[in-house]
Amino acid sequence: MRTMGIGFLGLIVMATGCWGPRVEYGDPLASEPLTTDFGASDLQQIAAAMVDSLLSFPPIVQMTAERQPVLLVTKVRNKTMQHIDTEAVTDSIRAKLIRSGKFRFIDRTTDPEILEEIIRQHEGGFTDPAKAVARGRQYGAEYILYANLAQFEQSLGNKRDVYYKFTMMLRSVETGLVIWSDEKEIRKVATRRWIGI
Repeated sequence: MRTMGIGFLGLIVMATGCWGPRVEYGDPLASEPLTTDFGASDLQQIAAAMVDSLLSFPPIVQMTAERQPVLLVTKVRNKTMQHIDTEAVTDSIRAKLIRSGKFRFIDRTTDPEILEEIIRQHEGGFTDPAKAVARGRQYGAEYILYANLAQFEQSLGNKRDVYYKFTMMLRSVETGLVIWSDEKEIRKVATRRWIGI
């Protein structure tokens, strides 16, 4: 009787194991959409397309051939109806631009930590004054890169049509002039299947 109980318990454990989720590695660059929501493949497409457009724009090619301008990449503004990690989009764009070697970058999100470290070195009493970093030597941004992500949507019957528009603009801090701008569009259409079809 006891053997039968153990066997039955083993059968239940095996059955539950078979019903659990199957997890596999996927290609991070795969572009097959599962929903109309903004996803990882959309992020990859946008980051690649925008960086390629910026780096191939003739005035930018000429400017970066002579020197490495200092660039500040602002956080992407989310104008969609979804919760999107726009910091991840911003990071992807910045990382691709850094790897190009065409620009130098500043990051305002880490300024409080930098300021705290400078104050600690000069006023904390633990750092050799000869080895403390000099004050007033930080670079200022020459150009600022702005980006917006917008969403337009319409539904009719069993069809849902979602259109995303990603716009970027590079602006000169000194003159206020827009140096470059481009946009990337992504459209996703979902058709709900009727039961029995």
